[in-house]
Amino acid sequence: MTPALPAEGLPRITILLATWNGAAHLQEQLDSYLAQNHEAWDLWVSDDGSTDGTLEILRAFQAAECHRREVRIVQGPQRGHAANFLSLLCHPDLPAGPAALSDQDDVWLPGKLRLALSALKDAGPLALWGAQSYHTDVALRVIGRSRQPRRAPCFRNALTQNVISGHSATLSAGALELVRRAGVPADIPHHDWWLYQLVSGAGGTVIVDPALLIYYRQHRTNAVGAHQGLAPKLRRARMVLGRSYARWLAANLTALDRVSGLLTEENRTLITELRAAKPHPGPGRLLTFRRLGLHRQTRLTTASLYLAAALGRV
Repeated sequence: MTPALPAEGLPRITILLATWNGAAHLQEQLDSYLAQNHEAWDLWVSDDGSTDGTLEILRAFQAAECHRREVRIVQGPQRGHAANFLSLLCHPDLPAGPAALSDQDDVWLPGKLRLALSALKDAGPLALWGAQSYHTDVALRVIGRSRQPRRAPCFRNALTQNVISGHSATLSAGALELVRRAGVPADIPHHDWWLYQLVSGAGGTVIVDPALLIYYRQHRTNAVGAHQGLAPKLRRARMVLGRSYARWLAANLTALDRVSGLLTEENRTLITELRAAKPHPGPGRLLTFRRLGLHRQTRLTTASLYLAAALGRV
């Protein structure tokens, strides 16, 4: 298919959808793609072994849209949410160009693709974009909203947490090429966190847009749910002291070290110093984190990070 440019000069984009037993809400998400005011898009789907009506819905959509866009359905690796997305991003036949990640149970507002592409156009060749979402119940009644991070995105923040929501993440053509060069790392906890780390680590631009562009449906089978209010903040602060968080950091550092040639010289040095600082309890570990400028988005969770370092938890 010829990658024609629409009238406003924005490029054709590929939507990357990961599915697994999503029949209950999938059609609403597909319909929201059709309602986009940027019509130059194709759809690639990685299905992770659905046993409900997901594939039937996708094939009907493919048949209906085949005359004006590519709709490609591939088999996922069946190793979890992150591996499903990353295997799709690194699929050998995936076309070059910008790409927008999509969950199966959200609903996009009509301006999402155009706003993302406009922002990426002004951001430079290597860029990652994310936006805000309305949190809804199963019936799409609004029950809350996401909030922008308090501090600007950067690699020293990306090493400790993610600020780009996977269901809104959109990559420039250069960012997609970078991800494909890095390949599919083993055992990383979250694909969107990896994208934030990789793009910021390579010196790219990370944009967190204040626009509310997605209905983010909350239900029992969310891979990762919304975080809002005081209670989730306290849970995140406690999480930093837990074993799972330490495993996540270790897995990410290992993956980054393996692709360190893709990072800036400054960030390669940071990774080397951080991996050399063994997690022994005491003020030395805390001082290393502070000297390297590692931080989270709030004072509470940053304090929890430093306490975990002092205790040898991370």
